[in-house]
Amino acid sequence: MAEAPRSLLITGASSGIGAALARHYAAPGVALALTGRDRDRLAAVAGTCRTQGAAVESAVLDVTDRAALGAWIERMDDGNPLDLVIANAGISAATGRARESEAVARRVLAVNIDGVLNTVFPVLPRFIARRHGQIALMSSLAGFRGLPTAPAYSASKAAVKSLGEAWRGQLEADGIGVSVICPGFVTTRMTARNNFAMPFLMSAERAAEIIARGLARNHGRIAFPWPMAAGAWLLGALPWRLGDRVARRAARSG
Repeated sequence: MAEAPRSLLITGASSGIGAALARHYAAPGVALALTGRDRDRLAAVAGTCRTQGAAVESAVLDVTDRAALGAWIERMDDGNPLDLVIANAGISAATGRARESEAVARRVLAVNIDGVLNTVFPVLPRFIARRHGQIALMSSLAGFRGLPTAPAYSASKAAVKSLGEAWRGQLEADGIGVSVICPGFVTTRMTARNNFAMPFLMSAERAAEIIARGLARNHGRIAFPWPMAAGAWLLGALPWRLGDRVARRAARSG
C-alpha cells in the first residue's frame, strides 16, 4: 500500500464522485485543493471537509479555461506540494435515442478531454522534477465501447482511458503513478437524468471507497463494479458486427 496522500487536488469536486472523494480523504493533516463549477455546492463540500479537519482551498473554475486552471493549480502546488491529482471533472449529454448536436458533442469532448489535459500538464513537470506524485483520470466503462446513446461521452472516456494507460507506461520511470478510473453507474447528478434501469447502481460514497483503495495500491485500472466491468470488456472485445448488434439492442431497451 502506498503512503496516504497528504496534499490532493480534485476537479469536479462540487458534486458526485468528486465531492465524495473530497469527503473521503478529508482528515486532520490533509490539504485539499477543490474546484468545481457550482459555487454553492462547492462551498458546502469544502465546509464539510473542513469540519473533518482538512485544510481546504477551493475555486470556482471551468476546466476548459486552460490559463485560469493552470495558474490556480500551480499556486496550489506552490503552497502545498501535491501528492495526488484527480482529474475528475466531466459531463455527459442527455442520454437517449436523439442525436447529439454538434455543439453538445464539442462541449462534452472539450470538458472531458481538454479538461484532463488542462489539469495534468500544469503539475506534470513538477511531479517529474520531484520524482513523486500520482495522477488519477476519470474515465468510464462507457470508454470500452462506443455506445449509440452517448457518442461523444463514450469517445471522450475512451480517449481518457487510452491516455492514462499510455501515461502510466511513460511516467513509471519518473516515479509517477497513473491510474485510470472506470466506474459503472453511480448515483450522481449526471445519472439522475437517465430514464432507464441502471444495473449495479451504487452510491458515490461507495465508489469513492473503491477508488481510494485502488489508488492506494497504485492500480493501473480501477474498473467497477466487476460484473459490469467484465461485460464492458467483453463488449469491446466482440467482433464488430456482433458488438454493433449487442450495443443497438441495449440502446433500444434503454
